[in-house]
Amino acid sequence: MKVNFVSEWEILTGKENMEKDLAMLDFAISNNSEDLFVRFYGWKPKCISLGRNQKVFESKINVDTVRRPTGGRALLHDNEITYCVVGKIQENQSVIETYKMVSSILINGFKKLGIELNYAGEKGGNQKYCMNISSGADICFQGRKFIGSAQFRKEGYFLQHGAILKDVDFDFLKIVFNEEIEKDKIITLNEINPNLADKKIISALKEAFIDFEKSN
Repeated sequence: MKVNFVSEWEILTGKENMEKDLAMLDFAISNNSEDLFVRFYGWKPKCISLGRNQKVFESKINVDTVRRPTGGRALLHDNEITYCVVGKIQENQSVIETYKMVSSILINGFKKLGIELNYAGEKGGNQKYCMNISSGADICFQGRKFIGSAQFRKEGYFLQHGAILKDVDFDFLKIVFNEEIEKDKIITLNEINPNLADKKIISALKEAFIDFEKSN
């Protein structure tokens, strides 16, 4: 399975980012591709992405908003590295199996940086903010949620994207979502290792995808 890195690190609006993710998916489908397509990006301005079927909620502050093609709850994209992976669903491959295929690559990438991650186990609740909850497909550091991901399937292909938190403004989140943010359940890269530059993180993640390519 060949891995294609679609672009270098880029920072775009929420609308532009979701359009690019969907364009990757449509390209893979139209070309009946066996490849894995990977993209890393950031957001400007900060943006709320709503899950595919999530109801719009009232916020006390005006923030750029976009609808994701994937499910799940709302997420504020600000100081983070977002990844997107598109690929063909293998025979009888379940949603969880696809999640864990991608997550294992991310875990391997952070291992190269000396950071040991694992899967979450806690089920979600009724909160609006995505990072307040975790599922078995999310990635944690020492029991605290670090990477939240979501997936969408179309015509035999999957699109999975997720947020790797660099830092979080908890006071701002509380205003945006009008709910208490459970700080003890979330961890950021700046808490784990504040000295890691974006370029080094993305380089390690790319190496992990190349390792996956070589093993498949």
